[in-house]
Amino acid sequence: MGKQFWGILLMVLGIVALSLVVGSAESQAKDQMVFASWGGTYQDAIRTAWIKPFQEKFGVEVTEDTGPEMAKIKAMVDTNTVTWDIVTGGGFSLVEGMHKGFYEKLPADKVDQSKSYPQARREYGAPSEIFSTLFAFSLKEFPDGKPQPKTWADFWDVKKFPGKRSFYSRRPACCLEIALLADGVPPADVYKVLKTPAGIERGFKKMEELKPHVGVWWTSGAAPVQALGSGEVVMAMGWNGRFQGGIDQGLPIRQVWNGAVAQVGYFMAVKNAPHKETAFKFLNWIVSPEAQAEFHKYVAYGPTTPEAWKYIPKKEWEKLPSSPENLERSVFLDEAWWNDNEGTMLERWQALLSK
Repeated sequence: MGKQFWGILLMVLGIVALSLVVGSAESQAKDQMVFASWGGTYQDAIRTAWIKPFQEKFGVEVTEDTGPEMAKIKAMVDTNTVTWDIVTGGGFSLVEGMHKGFYEKLPADKVDQSKSYPQARREYGAPSEIFSTLFAFSLKEFPDGKPQPKTWADFWDVKKFPGKRSFYSRRPACCLEIALLADGVPPADVYKVLKTPAGIERGFKKMEELKPHVGVWWTSGAAPVQALGSGEVVMAMGWNGRFQGGIDQGLPIRQVWNGAVAQVGYFMAVKNAPHKETAFKFLNWIVSPEAQAEFHKYVAYGPTTPEAWKYIPKKEWEKLPSSPENLERSVFLDEAWWNDNEGTMLERWQALLSK
């Protein structure tokens, strides 16, 4: 009887132990995720604002990686060796990867974007933040109490505001929109004009007008801030987060929000992600108003949902791209149009710069 009892007990304990092992393995499979972004202060901000709180709230183990280039994503998807669950990118990356089948479609019942700005909602990407391309000027050259540039037309006006400019050179997106704004096109009509042959000609002609006055053509986001800080230029086109970083460090520069070109950052779930359900949970977490209100504390990018403003102090609004006042003066970049037309536009752009 004793042997039988102990035999049964050992068998029960074995079953319990096996179930615990299986349960633990299942739990690990469900409660982990691999996140890949671009490193630096941007990924640091994501980690602090979203990843750590998500881990604490949901008990998920998140492993981070960097460098989610399209070629790497393609290789993973094509060879069915996907190790990343979520990658980050701008609207161009989202549109390109979506067309190539690299991302999962986000179920509306699992990733609720209903509170996001309508312009930012996408089936294959969760809107993470809004950033802007705008210009800043030197307060040494144009101090308070004297005439200061307020529009892109002023940026082009080298007689009223003399001095060299800095401008983006890698691709024409944002640049042609800005050229049309400088030529007097209202923000609401920029794409009505740009989507016509005459509008394209108008944009390139306006860029030719500015070209002789550009002292620094840049591809790195730090370059226009450095050029302004050193006095090499008096005005510079650039990204608001970079300019704000310079302001926070004491550089005597000021940003101009009139005619800013707003862009949306996105988080995408990679096709056949190994922890897809956890990825959806994370994406749903970051688009919530409460989570969206956290990100601006670490990088001067704005939330993608209007409800987030309830949690952001009014004194912070003026430096964030998606605040009601700044957004009203902005143009949202049309990534879909650029995806269809950038090849042709890029050829003309490179020809313009090489003259």
